[in-house]
Amino acid sequence: MSDDSTHFDLDVYFNPAADFIHKALKAHDGKVLVHCIMGMSRSSTLVLAYLMIYHQLPLKRALQKLIQKRAIYPNRNFLALLLDLDLQLTRKEKTCQIL
Repeated sequence: MSDDSTHFDLDVYFNPAADFIHKALKAHDGKVLVHCIMGMSRSSTLVLAYLMIYHQLPLKRALQKLIQKRAIYPNRNFLALLLDLDLQLTRKEKTCQIL
């Protein structure tokens, strides 16, 4: 994911799930259950992406926040995607500050 030949916009890749979570939480009495088969890897990855995109948390802080609530075990591939997302969001933030 890090080299330019395989680069794609992870913000767009994660946005549908992050948007869904955000809208559900903003609804009256908003709650959302994010779940996958084991409830530890895919679901936690989507919640981490939500925290990063909507709460502007860096990956490390998002992980700390989520671990306080439950045990999570995102697999290496998902963590690599989240690291790339973290870099993209950081670059986007720095670019916006310059403009």
